[in-house]
Amino acid sequence: MTTTTTSFGAANTAVLKDPKIQIRSFDGLRSSNSSLALTRNVNLFSVSSSRPSLVRAVSTPVKPETETKRSKVEIIKEQSNYIRYPLNEELLTDAPNINESATQLIKFHGSYQQYNRDERGAKSYSFMLRTKNPCGKVSNKLYLTMDDLADQFGIGTLRLTTRQTFQLHGVLKQNLKTVMRTIIHSMASTLGACGDLNRNVLGPAAPFARKDYQFAQKTAENIAALLTPQSGFYYDMWVDGEKIMTAEPPEVVKARNDNSHGTNFPGSPEPIYGTQFLPRKFKIAVTVPTDNSVDILTNDIGVVVVTDANGEPQGFNIYVGGGMGRTHRLETTFPRLAEPLGYVPKEDILYAVKAIVVTQRENGRRDDRKYSRMKYLISSWGIEKFRSVVEQYYGKKFEPFRELPEWEFKSYLGWHEQGNSGLFCGLHIDNGRIGGKMKKTLREVIEKYNLDVQLTPNQNIILCGIRKAWKRPITATLAQAGLLQPKYVDPLNLTAMACPAMPLCPLAITEAERGIPDILKRVRAVFEKVGLTYNESVVIRITGCPNGCSRPYMAELGFVGDGPNSYQIWLGGTPSQTALARSFMNKVKIQELEKVLEPLFYYWKRKRQSKESFGDFTIRMGFEKLQEWVDKWEGVVSTPPKYNLRLFSDKDTYDKIDELAKLQNKTAHQLAMEIIRNYATAQQNGKGE
Repeated sequence: MTTTTTSFGAANTAVLKDPKIQIRSFDGLRSSNSSLALTRNVNLFSVSSSRPSLVRAVSTPVKPETETKRSKVEIIKEQSNYIRYPLNEELLTDAPNINESATQLIKFHGSYQQYNRDERGAKSYSFMLRTKNPCGKVSNKLYLTMDDLADQFGIGTLRLTTRQTFQLHGVLKQNLKTVMRTIIHSMASTLGACGDLNRNVLGPAAPFARKDYQFAQKTAENIAALLTPQSGFYYDMWVDGEKIMTAEPPEVVKARNDNSHGTNFPGSPEPIYGTQFLPRKFKIAVTVPTDNSVDILTNDIGVVVVTDANGEPQGFNIYVGGGMGRTHRLETTFPRLAEPLGYVPKEDILYAVKAIVVTQRENGRRDDRKYSRMKYLISSWGIEKFRSVVEQYYGKKFEPFRELPEWEFKSYLGWHEQGNSGLFCGLHIDNGRIGGKMKKTLREVIEKYNLDVQLTPNQNIILCGIRKAWKRPITATLAQAGLLQPKYVDPLNLTAMACPAMPLCPLAITEAERGIPDILKRVRAVFEKVGLTYNESVVIRITGCPNGCSRPYMAELGFVGDGPNSYQIWLGGTPSQTALARSFMNKVKIQELEKVLEPLFYYWKRKRQSKESFGDFTIRMGFEKLQEWVDKWEGVVSTPPKYNLRLFSDKDTYDKIDELAKLQNKTAHQLAMEIIRNYATAQQNGKGE
């Protein structure tokens, strides 16, 4: 065993197969704002060693002779006194905005500084707040609180995200502390919803009473607690140091404090994160076999409950290395699917997750944030080396990955039995945006019946714990606000997602949320033109930039912002979200979409195999053939409808249908046809009520 002394930036640098991507580990991190020098045991590994040796390292010189290059954000974190300075000072100024360093730090507190890009002249700054809700669980009190805050301090709407959280837009700097304090006093948090640390932990949103679902959700909550920052900066900033949260489970405290294998910074207020936290954001999802409502393969860590024949949880399969973000025209950046790491017994899951996080903490790149996600570390090292390093921090070998059934996407929309004599109701929310009459009606129902809710990774909401006697009045009330049962919603809308993009996101290149309603209408029109039936659908996801917040790289048809009013088109994902799409065309102008979509859907209708999804069809045919069809396309003559029904006999009926249709961004004719079609189908199948 060799003993060495090192300081921040002077630790092991591994030059890997790709010389452009080096994975560096940083040791002996030390804040210039703190006199506390951190000492710990660290594992450093050489590339050629199949069984790395342990090296002990301690922090010594503050200014080494040679210092590894670090990004600006790393220096900001190091000098921040654990994510406090200069944010604490900037919040006290009269300016409507905060400076660059504080803008980076406030992300760790769950907020982004934004401005309205539609407005010209002086920038009108505001802040977006994102909550932390493991498994998307939201208490009745918290929902009502967020609903109130949206009206009092936001823009009057709530946004449901693809990571099962709320986003509250438009909060002014002068109101930040009031809003944060209110959320905290509602037994909730925004801590770690953004920033270079573990984000919200996903879990299956369905409130089933089944053991596997309950165990998955409990595990997600424990992982979230394990990786929550401990240094108190959040409560110092927003509630003057007051401790609000309830006690943690003892198994979480034990796993966090365990330093048997050199994972921790002894004596540090952040035993897992240290002063530098992680190189970039980190995402974890937990689920049960078959349930891919969480897009399990897109996460840094995917955790899957494994049960015995009696349904009793025994342990977990673990995937690692997923991630969506990339940069246009830079092939060294890419979306990536997670891959199997191994299996651990149920009592070891917190230690295994901690070992993976520490491996990324020590070896993820901190010089260039484009390559800082764990997916690049695993792509460079390979899964075998990554597993070997993680095992050093875990202290055990991973067991072989257990066989799993095929994945399915589950939306949990509509009415379902919870399994404890209660019901739950999943409601589709277009793009996750709750506002207007919908917002008012949801509040009315949630408040009147004292319901808790769960948010889904597909931007929808589930009303939980409903008595059977309440089903009919709740259904009627929701329908009046356009919150219809899924059979009355266009199938294209049910699986579509978009990020907020314009006008507030500073990274957006083009529209997403504001553009998707029109795009979905145009896709439906193309379907009708080429002869596809109403109940056929494809998974469509749209994002305003290549960062992939709405996970477009898993879609059958993905639109990725590629310039003003133009998109990159990605094809080849699957309805079950188990395959990565591929880039098909660049810079397709919004007004030119039909020229691309018509030939693709026309040939899918005519050349697909039995039950072949659109994504599978595009991969089977190959992009060269698809491009040939697009290039030679001269259009198809649409056939006028064979039948024309006179849908309305009086103005009053028309006005009511028209009002409902507008809530869904449809015409009265479209909604009426959907209702008639679904009713006829239900009666024909003997399901009419």
